[in-house]
Amino acid sequence: MPLIIEKSLAGQRALVTGGSSGIGAAIAVALAEAGARVAINYLSDDEEAETLVEKIQASGGEAIAVQADVSQEDQVMEMFQRVIKTWGSLDILVNNAGIQLDAPFVEMTLKQWETVMAVNLTGQFLCAREAVKEFLRRGVVPELSCSAGKIICNSSVHDIIPWAGHVNYAASKGGLLMFMKSLAQEVAHDKIRVNAVSPGAIKTPINRSAWETPEAEADLLKLIPYERVGDPADIARAVVWLASDASDYVVGTTLYIDGGMTLYPGFREGG
Repeated sequence: MPLIIEKSLAGQRALVTGGSSGIGAAIAVALAEAGARVAINYLSDDEEAETLVEKIQASGGEAIAVQADVSQEDQVMEMFQRVIKTWGSLDILVNNAGIQLDAPFVEMTLKQWETVMAVNLTGQFLCAREAVKEFLRRGVVPELSCSAGKIICNSSVHDIIPWAGHVNYAASKGGLLMFMKSLAQEVAHDKIRVNAVSPGAIKTPINRSAWETPEAEADLLKLIPYERVGDPADIARAVVWLASDASDYVVGTTLYIDGGMTLYPGFREGG
């Protein structure tokens, strides 16, 4: 069964940062299935990114791979210039790139702190700034969308759930929550919609140890009222909806896609 049934994003142009693997790759595929042309940003793995481009093209979509470190201002500006030169403009930014560098707090180095902040928070700022510039330049194109542009920030349930042992990561996501809301408030007057998705436990390579064995998955499911671990497609479907005109009145909102993890600890009668 395909992720997306209708071409809700036909003719639009999207950029997905950190888009070559995991949740980002699922989002890129889903956007393409919905009719968007997709630029897949990656940091270092050329082969992985090109393989995903070929997969989208083989399914009748249009995609390009664009290398850039989202924490570096000059590289972000060059990335946006290339995408806009290739397709004329940009309609959708999915700020997906993110990293974890975990350590007990007293052992956490300044480098670990600064690197996570640079990618997870500053990277979203740099990419959103370039996207907003382009959206303002072009304005609304009614035949494409009700909005001048859409930005979807990929955050985490740890923007509201503390996470001991991951202080830098949780702090970056908490900061992202207020970044998204403040930006959404500022640019909504210009018909630019900014929203976020906050995944819970999702089966991706970065957290394989938490779900790849039956024992690990059983422990994880204790935190999830819906009693299943999420799939990248769960996030991808939500991103496509937020990028489409079906969500045109949704501004400054975070969708917690977590099987109820943010409701923990849950209560079940007799349990």
